[in-house]
Amino acid sequence: MHVTGTVPPPAPAPQETPAAPADTTGHPGRHARRFGLPVATALVMGNIIGGGIFLLPASVAPYGTISLLAFGVLTVGAIALALVFGRLAERDPRTGGPYVYAREAFGDFAGFLAAWAYWITTWVSNAALAVAAVGYLDVLIPVNDHRWTACLAALVLQWLPALANFAGTRYVGAVQLVSTVLKFVPLLLVAVGGLFFFDPDNLGPFHAGGGSAIGAVSASAAILLFSYLGVESAAVSAGEVKDPRRTVGRATVIGTAGAALVYLLGTLSVFGTVDHDRLVDSGAPFSDAVNAMFGGAWGGWAVALAALVSMTGCLNGWTLLSAQTPYAAAKDGLFPAAFARRRRGVPTVGVGVTVVLASLLTVYNYTSGSAKVFEVLVLVTTFTATVPYLLATAAQIFHLLSGHRDRVDRARLARDAVIASVAAAFSLWLVAGAGYAAVYQGVLFLLAGVLVHAVMAARKQRPKAPAGG
Repeated sequence: MHVTGTVPPPAPAPQETPAAPADTTGHPGRHARRFGLPVATALVMGNIIGGGIFLLPASVAPYGTISLLAFGVLTVGAIALALVFGRLAERDPRTGGPYVYAREAFGDFAGFLAAWAYWITTWVSNAALAVAAVGYLDVLIPVNDHRWTACLAALVLQWLPALANFAGTRYVGAVQLVSTVLKFVPLLLVAVGGLFFFDPDNLGPFHAGGGSAIGAVSASAAILLFSYLGVESAAVSAGEVKDPRRTVGRATVIGTAGAALVYLLGTLSVFGTVDHDRLVDSGAPFSDAVNAMFGGAWGGWAVALAALVSMTGCLNGWTLLSAQTPYAAAKDGLFPAAFARRRRGVPTVGVGVTVVLASLLTVYNYTSGSAKVFEVLVLVTTFTATVPYLLATAAQIFHLLSGHRDRVDRARLARDAVIASVAAAFSLWLVAGAGYAAVYQGVLFLLAGVLVHAVMAARKQRPKAPAGG
């Protein structure tokens, strides 16, 4: 993106230093509590690891074990992006993450695009997670027999995390920490325990599909891309994190590396415990792995419950993030002022608007009867997420090349430049993996945002009426 003219950098906003975020009265709320390293790390891992982990092994099995190379490449890119967010948070530890970094480096328009694209990513992702969670809920309680029963279940799964957010950041952090711990018990059971039941004969061919090896890695990577969204979680909520200059970077890297390790070990264990031909057609690969390890048919129930807990925790974290970026943008006059209202440490209007939009999209998905429309919208989130990723990475490159010594650690210049370049390449690969249809739809969403920005910019420039006039 090229912006003509000179855009003066906005004045830095005062850093948020109170012991707890204020409520609407301006006093610290007893329901507001700043996140430490454990909760911030859980937020990152919980948002990266949603429900996709429970289907990934079967999704990439048709490409063979060469798909494990795609995990490796994606992990390198995701950690590079995590390191970039950590460095940017050291420089500017305000709530908003990519929005704050893009606006500080390139001005209001770039900041708005980052906030708008990220906001779209969050509420569309919430709708996708809720609909996917219904499939696991159906294993425990039959809800898919009727369209409206399934729709109601999806709406309940969205509104419960929203209510936790309305209760305050104290409860958001508690739900996130508990759900992350609970879902990792069965995941680690398969990821670690499966290695003891590993049978190389189950792996199947290294390159199962036709075409080139590079093509197979790229094709399997395209399936895995959506599963790595969420590395920015701690940076977006930096204003609610204790000692954000240190904690955000550490939580982001630890959370991303931990999620990648679970992904890789879990997929490898499933590959080694479930026969390849069976895995290709599996609808519940982790259930099949547990059944193969211990026998019986209880794995389906256990994994369904784990997936439900996983997705509920993921919805809880994404609901918080969905309100944080509009909150930061509203404080700067780039989003409607209502999004800046905060109660008990949570931007309640942002949470409310987001859950309503996600609910409407969910109802549309069930009433349209077309899964393909919804799948395209899910892929749109992969594309829209790359907009703030690329803008944040570009902000880091801008700081490294600008020559401002107060913004750059010269001892780490070369290393930071390499990391930023890898993160930029990773973000562009995310765009390619989203596909033509998703990029087309995503551009339409972004262009709609340009019109919103025009209205908000005009309101900021409107001359004030003379006093007493």
